[in-house]
Amino acid sequence: MTSAKSLPPCPICISMPDSVLACLFWLSIAGLAYIYAGYPILIWQLGRRRPKPVNIGDWKGSVSVVLVAYNEAGRIAKKLENLLASTSASQILEILVGSDGSSDATAVAARTFPDPRVRVLDFTERRGKPAVLNDLMAECRGEAILFVDARQDLAPTALANLLQNLHDPGVGVVSGELVFLKSQQASTAAEGVGLYWTYEKWIRSSESRFHSAPGATGAIYVLRRELFRPIPADTLLDDVVIPMQAIEQGYRCILERDAEAYDHPSTSTGRESIRKRRTIAGCFQLLVRHPRWLRPSRNPICWQYASHKLARLFSPLLLSAAFTANVALASLPLYSVILSIQFAFYVSAAVGWTYQHLGRRSTLFGPSLMFVSLNTTTLLALWDALRGRYRPAWQKSA
Repeated sequence: MTSAKSLPPCPICISMPDSVLACLFWLSIAGLAYIYAGYPILIWQLGRRRPKPVNIGDWKGSVSVVLVAYNEAGRIAKKLENLLASTSASQILEILVGSDGSSDATAVAARTFPDPRVRVLDFTERRGKPAVLNDLMAECRGEAILFVDARQDLAPTALANLLQNLHDPGVGVVSGELVFLKSQQASTAAEGVGLYWTYEKWIRSSESRFHSAPGATGAIYVLRRELFRPIPADTLLDDVVIPMQAIEQGYRCILERDAEAYDHPSTSTGRESIRKRRTIAGCFQLLVRHPRWLRPSRNPICWQYASHKLARLFSPLLLSAAFTANVALASLPLYSVILSIQFAFYVSAAVGWTYQHLGRRSTLFGPSLMFVSLNTTTLLALWDALRGRYRPAWQKSA
């Protein structure tokens, strides 16, 4: 195995004095520390010390459910049964199912469901979720909109727990919590995804306590109907854009952890990469399309939005800069030790990748595999964004 000291020097770094390389290294490390630890800890402390409580109470308004589906004939009936098994099913005025150019019997299965509240809009051309959402929202009559996907099951009390937050007139969006179910067949990748999602929910919960989370969980969230604004048809992150539009109008977007939707994590890095690559490309799209959200005068949570949604886009560049500078400084004792730690981390990710491809499960190597996969996917998503490869029609990741 090649040792850290035997690595060829970087041509760019040869001409740089050690002081400049050290500055580059530590600035990169500081940026990474802020992204993955500093901001989460800061927002957690602010949520604890300066919380903004929600006035929870009975909210008895009517609810329209919107569900965009593509080739979901096999589970659409089960999803409709799950929705109508809610303890607040009496508040559901209608369930609008939009079939986005499905090539199977999704529309037929929804139309034959034995409940008059189910309405089906069957679109012959596949346009993507945002375009269908715009059409469904134009048909909604409920005071609140429940956004769901076909895949996940909702807890019976999920809707009731979401709606109680709308008793507070300052709350415009309420996100539920996506819970990943564990199984004996969980892979190394699934272990990493589950841990990452736990970390992500901790951040969102802290943001919610302090003011607002910059986005919602697409599988389960409610919105006051009057706050909806049509979104561009090629939007990749509708579950960020729709809540952020409500925040722009002076309302909060909060997380209700007792409103649960259940799913299984992706079982391979390849499948997770499909989903995450789209999500990260969507963050690049947000940066280009909505620069006003970086202005405090337009966005009351611009710091949270920039730190949570945008800062991670620069993580691969910071990792590359830190590694390159570290290699160039490897002759110095401190940097030699740090480089060895970096090597050990990347080797652990490679071991995790090996476990994954051998079909073995590892809790130990899952986090490093997830971290490296996430940053690799970010680079691929950047390439997608630079080429304008935004696809509003999603691909199934599992």
